[in-house]
Amino acid sequence: MTVMLGYDSLAGLIDMAGAIDLLEASLAHEGRGNTFVSPKTVTDFTGGSLRLLMAADYEAGYFATKAYNLTRGAGARYVVSLYRLSDGELLALLDGQMITDLRTGAASGVIARRTAIAGPVTVGVVGSGNQARAQLESLAAAYPVEQARVYSPNAGHRQAFAAEMSARLGIPVRTAGSVDDAVRGCPVVATASGYRGSDPLVRREWLDRCRLLCAVGNTRSQFVEIDVPTLRDAALVCVDSLHAFEEAGELRTAEQSGAISESKRATLAQVVGGAASVPQQGLVVFKSVGTALQDLALAVRCYELLADRPEVCSVADLALPRAAR
Repeated sequence: MTVMLGYDSLAGLIDMAGAIDLLEASLAHEGRGNTFVSPKTVTDFTGGSLRLLMAADYEAGYFATKAYNLTRGAGARYVVSLYRLSDGELLALLDGQMITDLRTGAASGVIARRTAIAGPVTVGVVGSGNQARAQLESLAAAYPVEQARVYSPNAGHRQAFAAEMSARLGIPVRTAGSVDDAVRGCPVVATASGYRGSDPLVRREWLDRCRLLCAVGNTRSQFVEIDVPTLRDAALVCVDSLHAFEEAGELRTAEQSGAISESKRATLAQVVGGAASVPQQGLVVFKSVGTALQDLALAVRCYELLADRPEVCSVADLALPRAAR
C-alpha cells in the first residue's frame, strides 16, 4: 500500500530541532558505513532542468529517491519516493518542497551544534526565500541569536523576510542594503540566495569576524557563492557530501587553485561520527549541495507519523512487483 503525503499534510509535522536530530542519526549511520548516497544527476532541457538523487540507509531499512524539476517561469517541483529495503515496496510518495527546505536548514544546524561560539550571536543572511528562512531558523535552534541582518536584491522581499522572521523567532531582524552590510561583523553567516553568477557573491574581507559560514544557495558547477580566499583561510571546509567537490562551483574553483588541502576537509558524517573534529578557533565553512539521505531521514519520520491516519490517501496497486522470470 502506497500512501500519498501532500504539502499541507507535512506542514509543521517536524520542527527544526527535531529535523536536526533526525539528520544527526542518519549521519551517524553514514559514518559507520551503513548508507549509500548517489551523486546527483542533472539533465538540462529546453525551458528547464531535472535533478535526480538516491540514497539508502541500511540501518534504518529504507531507501529513497528525489526528483525535482525547474521549469522556467513556473518554479520548482519536488517529489520524494520512499521504499522499504527488504522487499522494495514503494511506501510513500511525498511532496518534497517542505522536506527540502527543512533538511537544508537542518544540515546547517548539525555543523552549528558542533561549532562553538561564545555569547549571543548576530546572524547575517544573504537571501530572502524559503531556504533563507530555514537557515535562520536552524541557526537560531543551535545558537542564542540576539539579532539578524538580511540582504536580498529585492527590497520588498527582504522587508517581508525581516518582518516574518522577527515575529517567528522573537528576535530583531533588520534589512541590509548590500551583501557587505548584511554579513560584515557577524559571527555566523548563511548564504541561501538564488544568485547565479561566476563572480563571488560573498568575499573574505567582509567575513572579518565570521566563525561559521553556511553556503547553501549554489549547487551548480558554473556558479560561485563564496570566493577562493574564504576557502583558503578556513580552518575547516565541511561538506554534506564528497560529491560537493564536483557539483559546487566555488569548491571546484578553490580546488583548482590548491586552496583546500586534504587536511582541512571533512564531511558532516565524519564530524558526527567522530572521525573529524571542528577546530576550536578559526573560520568553519560548511558547503551544502543536499543529499537524498537527508530527504530520506525526514521522509521516514513523516511516513511513520502519517501512514496510518484514515484521512491519508493511499493506492493499493501502485508499483506492484513484476513476477520473477
